[in-house]
Amino acid sequence: MPRKRGVPEGLWLKCPGCGGSIYKKEIQQRQNVCPKCEHHFYVSASERIEQVLDEGTFEPMNDQVRSVDPLEFADRRPYSDRLVSEQKRTGLSDAVVTGTGMVRARRVAFAVTDSAFIMGSMGSAVGERLARLVEHATAHNLPLIIVSGSGGGARMHEGILSLMQMAKVTAALAKYDEAGGLFISVLTNPTMGGVAASFASLGDLVFAEPKALIGFAGPRTIKATIGIELPPGFQTSEFLLEHGYIDRIVERKNLKTEIARAIDYCGK
Repeated sequence: MPRKRGVPEGLWLKCPGCGGSIYKKEIQQRQNVCPKCEHHFYVSASERIEQVLDEGTFEPMNDQVRSVDPLEFADRRPYSDRLVSEQKRTGLSDAVVTGTGMVRARRVAFAVTDSAFIMGSMGSAVGERLARLVEHATAHNLPLIIVSGSGGGARMHEGILSLMQMAKVTAALAKYDEAGGLFISVLTNPTMGGVAASFASLGDLVFAEPKALIGFAGPRTIKATIGIELPPGFQTSEFLLEHGYIDRIVERKNLKTEIARAIDYCGK
């Protein structure tokens, strides 16, 4: 009996938003957004750069700044080994990519964190790269755009050295603000922990993608700690917009235009 041919794997994806089976190529053509329910799928740092910045304008900075293993930390395996494997798996040197580029012909300093690399957690290299980018934006009077996709917060593998990055980047942003800079923070799913508790929340304008999970601790942790039911939609973009935490929900297809418009409106 001839063997029945099946559908090749990887052609269809199940949408977490509506549960529908969606042709993968159709999602990719829509910037990784579900055509049925508008669920915003994960996109990598490189894809985000392509979506937000003008083609061929991105100039990376500080890629030579790398994480080390000062505590010789080990859980299931040594942190030093984990870094190497993550770099090979993702093609990233760490959880943030920084540089300069153009948004509709407007020069900006740009950074994006990627949850694929140890959940986008903020170690020493991430904090140092971000601080240097903010200082560059201050020195050259550039609008600053940081797209956050970090579910890991501060990176436990580096202990207090990781927590220090929250203060370092925040201090750099304070000097940038004093110099009259414009910081647009874009929150995506997820933006949690020390990232949400520091630079991601400090934008002059805070945009968020639809239905993104944004907060410090996760909803299950909070519910278990305080012992009460949380409001519907707690820690989603929509809930936080209603309560004044963010300024605007922007669909992925409109993000580039909205950033350019905000830069012009603010006179930068």
